[in-house]
Amino acid sequence: MKKFLPLLFALVSLLVGCQDSEAQKTAEQNTYEKIQQIFVNMKTYQSQATVEYKSNKSSNTYETLQKCRITGEYRVEVVGPEKVAGNITLSDGKTIYQFNTRISGKIAVATNETQERSEIFLTSFIKNYLKSMEVSISVAKLANDPCTTLEAKIPGDHPYLSSEKLWVDNKTLKPVKLIIYDPQGSERIIVTYKTFEYNVELSDTDFTA
Repeated sequence: MKKFLPLLFALVSLLVGCQDSEAQKTAEQNTYEKIQQIFVNMKTYQSQATVEYKSNKSSNTYETLQKCRITGEYRVEVVGPEKVAGNITLSDGKTIYQFNTRISGKIAVATNETQERSEIFLTSFIKNYLKSMEVSISVAKLANDPCTTLEAKIPGDHPYLSSEKLWVDNKTLKPVKLIIYDPQGSERIIVTYKTFEYNVELSDTDFTA
């Protein structure tokens, strides 16, 4: 009987381990399905986010306030650093304007869209993710918090923006960080979300100069 006890304990441990593994996989799948459902049904969002642009030699970091609609309208205001605070870029879905609220007699200047700007928004990631034929899903920890990570390819042949990865907190189901990579896998844009609200009420005036 003593000879069989170690084998019995090993078998029980294996069965418990398998059950725990299956339960974990089920929980991860349920979390992913919830995240996907939120993204599919998301109409708007509002966020405070840090945006860092990285080059081979330097980086620039901005504190921003973002308001976006899934239909393409957006408003991003730079609130830091001090020397660029007050700069606002907004799109009504057709035309993009830039102006600075600190300049007396505000002048809005029409400008062209760039991927360096448009790809910082979660709405762009969702569109790329839902359309991408090359996506992956995994589980990771960010600051010791369990997260689901989603990866997608960025369409087009931009020399510095090739793929992106989004970390979503498994408890709050809100995005935590978005990183955009170049074709060589180097980080080019890092968006860190400080606050995030899904489906907030936004006015058309939020997107007009």
